[in-house]
Amino acid sequence: MSTKVTIYEVALAARVSLATVSRVLNNPEKVKPDTRERVLKVIKELGYRPNAIARGLASRKTTTVGVLISDITRASVAEMLGGISDIAMKYSYSIKLFSAHENINISDLLNDIVAEQVDGVLLLNDELDLNQMKTIKETFDDNDIPFVLANVIYDDQTVPSVSIDYAKAGYEITKLMIENGRKDIYMLSTVRKYSVNDQKELGYTNAMNEAGLQPKVFRTSGNTSVNRQHFANFFSDKAVDGAIGVRDSIAVSFMNISSETGRRVPEMVAVAGFQNTKYGILSRPTLTSIDIPVYDIGAVAMRLLTKLMNKEKLDSLQVVLPHYIVRRESL
Repeated sequence: MSTKVTIYEVALAARVSLATVSRVLNNPEKVKPDTRERVLKVIKELGYRPNAIARGLASRKTTTVGVLISDITRASVAEMLGGISDIAMKYSYSIKLFSAHENINISDLLNDIVAEQVDGVLLLNDELDLNQMKTIKETFDDNDIPFVLANVIYDDQTVPSVSIDYAKAGYEITKLMIENGRKDIYMLSTVRKYSVNDQKELGYTNAMNEAGLQPKVFRTSGNTSVNRQHFANFFSDKAVDGAIGVRDSIAVSFMNISSETGRRVPEMVAVAGFQNTKYGILSRPTLTSIDIPVYDIGAVAMRLLTKLMNKEKLDSLQVVLPHYIVRRESL
């Protein structure tokens, strides 16, 4: 049974108009019983799954965008939502949030999203694995729902996305530390897999290998109550003169432990982070960090999605925004 059946094929097979199919889906009482039964029979035989746009033809007046997130408490997610919301407001779009926790059944979640009749989807969840991403693409393509990845890395040039070049950013901050005379540099990453962190690690590893230095990736938790203990235990007897946290909060947590255990920052160990959040400004010493235009990523992703929903001409499916290093006292 094909999963790519469209409303046009249903209308053709049932010998009715698109509007009639839409009315059967949305207001069946307004369709003659024999016509309604014929359309429903065709829908069943063809295995048609009503998509958001088709189901909304007769009934819905507003445009709704689904936003798939992982954890709304993350600073980057909250800031991205700000950019998304501002553009959505400009176009009078409504937003529905969907959360994908760690052990969720992705197929069930996608069915819920499709059933909500969204016109388009923004994916902010960078914890999804390759199989889950493949399922997402197939589901939205089958249901003719345009979608855009926002700050999510997925190696498929046919999928619209907005992000920065995280591999380049990881390379640049590592090279800066190396040029500053640091040799025992650790990348402080997470046990949980995030698509953007994989790219940060790639850039770091490339810079270390290029300099003939040994890459050292230490995986911990984003929870400071957990990673503080990890840092205190692991680095008690390790040579380390540089550390790059995949998040500012992780970098600051490491910096605090270093200072408390006698490693002065930056005299003995240089520290840097990613995202350039408030943590970097509030820490002492202040934190050097990669500035990621998170708000802009959200806004540009929303604008790209509006073009896809309106079938406008696109200059590019993949948008890479600029980043830069904010040099402060920790490096």
